[in-house]
Amino acid sequence: MGLNVIMMGPPGAGKGTQAARFARERGLLKISTGDILREAIKDQTEVGRAARTLMDRGELVDDATMIVIVRERLLRPDANNGFVLDGFPRTVGQARALDQIMDERDNGPLIVVDVVVPEEELVRRLASRRICSKCGTNADPFGAATSCTKCGGELVQRTDDNSAVVLERLKVYQRATRPVLEYYRERPTFRVVNGAQAPERVAHEMDTLIDDAAAAGVAMKAGAERTI
Repeated sequence: MGLNVIMMGPPGAGKGTQAARFARERGLLKISTGDILREAIKDQTEVGRAARTLMDRGELVDDATMIVIVRERLLRPDANNGFVLDGFPRTVGQARALDQIMDERDNGPLIVVDVVVPEEELVRRLASRRICSKCGTNADPFGAATSCTKCGGELVQRTDDNSAVVLERLKVYQRATRPVLEYYRERPTFRVVNGAQAPERVAHEMDTLIDDAAAAGVAMKAGAERTI
């Protein structure tokens, strides 16, 4: 049975770092919407060409297109062991479509993890975040490196990481994501992780809660089957 996880959390919560770590340690497929969009465009699939047209016009990729791309990716054989999904779903419509995809896969429950960090800590993290001026790699927020560990380029602050822009991005995230969190919140497989801790503590708490949620999901499915 697969281990299927959605990582949610605001910018600066560290969900991308934790998603990559968890997927690596558990041997799961790590999927971000940005990665699969680029892959679909590169492969020039029909839906990839449609997404490229929208992006070239400066428009957001619509729900229907994103759902098709995610569905195709999750139904590939290399996703059979499970996945860690970062950046999807972003709307309730996408969340409902993902439930249908999970029914189609029939390979383990869907675990939703919300990484929560106080707003003042998010602002502090994002305002001090640095990226490589050459390759765009994010610097380790807890490290003291003065140059990129990947290519040696200079580390600089992102132009959209000043405090005013950060606060606006957090407001947009809360408005957009709150309905999705409410859609999932009452499920036995929904968990909240304290992302304000040191990374190793976040990792330990996350691992424990995901394992607990997976057990709850299996028990829920078994109970449902007994009532049929």
